Amino acid sequence: MTLKVVFAGTPDFAKLALDAILQAGYQVPLVLTQPDRPSGRGMKLRPSPVKQAALDAAIPVAQPLSLRLDGKYPQDAAAVQQQLQAIQPDVMVVAAYGLILPQWVLDLPKYGCLNIHASLLPRWRGAAPIQRAIDAGDAATGITIMQMDAGLDTGDMVSVHSLPIRDDHTGGSLHDDLADLGAQAIVEALQRLTQGPLTATPQPEQGVTYAEKLQKSESALDFDLSAAVLARRVRAFNPVPSCTLMLPGLEQPVKVWQAQVLDQSTSATPGSVIAVSAQGIDIATADGVLRLLELQRAGSRRQPVDTFIQGWQP
Repeated sequence: MTLKVVFAGTPDFAKLALDAILQAGYQVPLVLTQPDRPSGRGMKLRPSPVKQAALDAAIPVAQPLSLRLDGKYPQDAAAVQQQLQAIQPDVMVVAAYGLILPQWVLDLPKYGCLNIHASLLPRWRGAAPIQRAIDAGDAATGITIMQMDAGLDTGDMVSVHSLPIRDDHTGGSLHDDLADLGAQAIVEALQRLTQGPLTATPQPEQGVTYAEKLQKSESALDFDLSAAVLARRVRAFNPVPSCTLMLPGLEQPVKVWQAQVLDQSTSATPGSVIAVSAQGIDIATADGVLRLLELQRAGSRRQPVDTFIQGWQP
């Protein structure tokens, strides 16, 4: 069976999946992605990674502001509806698209909509599963291929692919590993679909957690937490939204890109600098000591701590 696959996605995580689907030889007659956004110093409109990949492959692209026929942009939604009805896709693959799919979209493809979700559902439903998994100290995460329904990441599971979280994983490196795994997983699912309808398993009722969207307000390190928690947060929020702190003598927050927990205790007030050396800036926490290893002043580049302290002393 030859599948017609409509793809909906926006960032690099989704681009890898689209690339893999195309390399596997599937027909993709239409790609949906978010509207171009301003970026860079000139704030010029730039296409999403998925749009650029589609243009490079000469695939038509739709960029509706909404897919709700009764919403704020009904003309956008109606135009996409006409395109999809003309295509009559077998399946829609969705990966980090950024728009809610109303019921008419879920119902239109012959085999529904398959979502590539970057967690082991039902843990970490929602917007930021990669960072939340590191921040929480999870031992593993993964990719769930899910048959989409109207709920928030509540659909039945087509396949689950686990990945250990290493001690050196950051939000960025784990994102890249999961993007690779998601690309492999969706191609496997499509290969199964060519043999007939997929078997899907309902998500367990136990173990549901929600990965709330990352907020800049979470960036500031709270030294009333333990050093272990803060070290995980530095990793989880690297590169976005990044962790920050105020250091004595500086007027603007400093970004922290790498930190480690020291095997020592202290009675110093949480947040106080207790030692500065070429090995690190040691800061007291509610439980233990956090050593800062890589930092970045506002308007400057990332620096290893031995370089950073040359221009700063508490």
